[in-house]
Amino acid sequence: MNWASILWLVLLVVFLAAEAATVSMVSLWFAVSALVALLVALLGGPGWLQGTLFLVISAVLLALLRPIVRRYISPRITATNVDSVIGSTGLVTAAIDNVSAAGQVKLGAMEWTARSTSGQPIPVGTLVKVDRIEGVKAFVSPAEVPANV
Repeated sequence: MNWASILWLVLLVVFLAAEAATVSMVSLWFAVSALVALLVALLGGPGWLQGTLFLVISAVLLALLRPIVRRYISPRITATNVDSVIGSTGLVTAAIDNVSAAGQVKLGAMEWTARSTSGQPIPVGTLVKVDRIEGVKAFVSPAEVPANV
């Protein structure tokens, strides 16, 4: 084994370790290219050919295959109806008190368990805006009511 073969073998292991640590689908293509360069080095190919093959194969694999593979292994995030509730306004139907873990708000046709975003109690009949949803609880704050001019 010559020095070039050892270099490509070390790079192959480094790229595979980096891919295992990050799972970013970048280092994998460099590892494949290092493997090709290692094979060329073992067959006695010149250094310029090894380097050129490494660069060209890395660029081609990165440009062509990475987007395809990422599409199949990336998680698909599906928006739910809950996402449409955030930012909407509702009416407090049971006083909201975070200390006693009580409160309900009517959002559209649905009743939600509610908590105050600020931690302050909110009385029945108050218009509120949904700040976020956590599980089955709507975290709300009093909505600003426009003044009649």
